[in-house]
Amino acid sequence: MVGVKRVKHIAAVFIAAISAALTANGYRPLSKRGYPSLYAFTYGVFASELPLQMIAAEAAALTAVTPGLGRRTGRIAWLVSALSWLGLLGLYRAGRQADQPLTAALDAELGTDRRTDSGDLWKRPAPMGATAKRPGVVRMLRIYRDYAHDSDVPYGEFGRKNLLDIWRRPDLDRGGRAPVLLEVPGGAWMLGSKRGQAHPLMSHLAELGWVCVSINYRLSPRATWPDHIVDVKRAIAWIKEHISEYGGDPDFIAITGGSAGGHLSSLAALTPNMAEFQPGFPDVDTSVQAAVPFYGVYDFTRKDTSMHPLMVPMLAKYVLKQRRRDFPDAYQSASSISHVNADAPPFFILHGTNDSLIPVEQGRSFARRLREVSTQPVVYAELPYAQHAFDIFGSPRAAHSAVAVEQFLAQVYSRTRVPAV
Repeated sequence: MVGVKRVKHIAAVFIAAISAALTANGYRPLSKRGYPSLYAFTYGVFASELPLQMIAAEAAALTAVTPGLGRRTGRIAWLVSALSWLGLLGLYRAGRQADQPLTAALDAELGTDRRTDSGDLWKRPAPMGATAKRPGVVRMLRIYRDYAHDSDVPYGEFGRKNLLDIWRRPDLDRGGRAPVLLEVPGGAWMLGSKRGQAHPLMSHLAELGWVCVSINYRLSPRATWPDHIVDVKRAIAWIKEHISEYGGDPDFIAITGGSAGGHLSSLAALTPNMAEFQPGFPDVDTSVQAAVPFYGVYDFTRKDTSMHPLMVPMLAKYVLKQRRRDFPDAYQSASSISHVNADAPPFFILHGTNDSLIPVEQGRSFARRLREVSTQPVVYAELPYAQHAFDIFGSPRAAHSAVAVEQFLAQVYSRTRVPAV
């Protein structure tokens, strides 16, 4: 009996201590360097995006271990945990208010008289709805089957690595010309797939009448750069040729992605028709009309704190398979920032201030360089307390981000299309 009580005592202290540490990490990552940053990211994204679920889990754990403990230990454990839960409620509030920095960023670049909804810009499926169904954590678990009615469609010659899914409402007019979003998944160029990422954004746009395309592409270490970007370009070429069969408009394609997908989507947007990245199809038009990269790495040449210390060794060993000091031109060519030009399409760049894997300075410097050169709008939004991958879950922050992206794309679309009748 004494042994059981001692185990409960240790468990209560451990739960309280971990609760406090996770909350503190949600406000200020405990590390942004080396391997500890991976843990800071993993636990930080749960604290910032799923704080209410964390409170429920921690409360359930404490409830299970505190009966039979001494009053002093139990009270201290509950007090420490309660204080940490107040902190988690603060993170929840920050997520709920994420529309404020997003709106400010859009207003600053596009003006306060910009479009704040899609209106009648494109033909919507009936019944006409002003807003998409709200994303939610539970809903994201089943969202794939609601919209991905055409899955595992081949777009290239590399089998399962060149498959795509098409998201659309089942009542979408296949004879229409809906705007198209291409989603490029992240995963350090070595992981990830067309399922599980950007579901809040794709479901939001699909509900409003968009056609969304998510892709697989060749992954390292089996694949070697530039295989990854070549596949993205091949997917754009496929969309241009075939998306009208699914009700999409091949003349309006926006591209998005997070992390490695943020890098690839931004690079694809800045390098239309570049033969180096289009072997075998150099004459195919791969231009896009807008780009929305999330928390991407845009400059592989940086040697300061804007580059995670594990990034360059990983790229050298598994992705480019060349050391940066020996082949600096390869790293420069792979960097989106190296291809910034006056003809760049409109960009909306999003990054979290607490990103432990790709420092926020990557987003800042990329946006700064784009604004210096591009003749098109460049919206840059920093989200307070947001970690890497903040848009994965159906959290309030992800929902606000989806709405902000819709507003940005509607503004871009309105400049090139007349309202649907």
